[in-house]
Amino acid sequence: MLFWNPADMKIELYDDSQKDVWDDFVKRSKNGTFLLQRDYMEYHRDLFRDYSFLIRDENDALYAILPAHRNGNALVSHGGLSYAGFVTDEAMTVPGMLGVFDSVMRHLKENGFEKFIYKTIPHIYHIVPAEEDKYALFLCGAALTRRDVLAVVDQTHRVPFQERRRRSVSKAVKNALRVERSQDFQGYWEIVQDNLRRRYNAAPVHNVKDITLLNSRFPENIKLFACRKASAMMGGVVVYESRRVAHVQYISACEEGKKMGAIDLIFDHLLGDCYRNMPFFDFGISNEKNGLYLNRGLIDQKEGFGARAVAHDHYELAVSRWEPGLCARAMELH
Repeated sequence: MLFWNPADMKIELYDDSQKDVWDDFVKRSKNGTFLLQRDYMEYHRDLFRDYSFLIRDENDALYAILPAHRNGNALVSHGGLSYAGFVTDEAMTVPGMLGVFDSVMRHLKENGFEKFIYKTIPHIYHIVPAEEDKYALFLCGAALTRRDVLAVVDQTHRVPFQERRRRSVSKAVKNALRVERSQDFQGYWEIVQDNLRRRYNAAPVHNVKDITLLNSRFPENIKLFACRKASAMMGGVVVYESRRVAHVQYISACEEGKKMGAIDLIFDHLLGDCYRNMPFFDFGISNEKNGLYLNRGLIDQKEGFGARAVAHDHYELAVSRWEPGLCARAMELH
């Protein structure tokens, strides 16, 4: 059946009683990851006024979910996450997504929202194609407001390391550095915090209490790889591991570790050993100021490991531009 009539769909706001239903749907979805499970989303729930949706079809079967929060007159596809957007399973079709969008837009209009701020889930996280939402955004006249560049290695077609990266790996080996899985988040966070404070007068998004808590909730998804010389930590990398992507969340080394090639050795180990069979290795973004500024040094480092660009788009949609049946009408034109 083609679920394109929004009158057939039911919008529910998430509450804690639906946690198991929500998490089960994420786990069997075609584009969800552990970041979209409630134990991850809610570690900082006091910072966001949750306004997540569960969308059910005419038979009351769960058809899509939307991790989101309310910010004044705007619905944001969750601002506390790197990516959000509609999470769907293999039953989702393009006509179905048009019905979902019309249903959600109707809800927003009836409940006084003025804006829908939407961040997509990059295609590298999709088990099967899941970009039906982009077509619905287009039909609704959504404006592209931000485009970040993810630096991604496609492990099925590896671009070789730059020569300077290879030399740095050799230097690390000569300095007797080694890479290991570690639980010493406290020791590593001292390096992370020191680097951010000295270079940018900033602090990490997660404090050590946050990252330790998240690691305890998702031990097989959130991993610290440390580079040591004897017992001393020279640097490290935190990896968020999902079904198709190993995503780097933090990269940092002490001054001695930088000189000895600690980070290069870690990535040589991760790309060539730990995650050689993972489809994608994502170094994350090198953008600032909503994508308008590219940190040249940072992107050069990541591309030196063979990473190339994947765009991550953010949109804004004025609710006033939507009128009933706007998306569905695309199927009536001849």
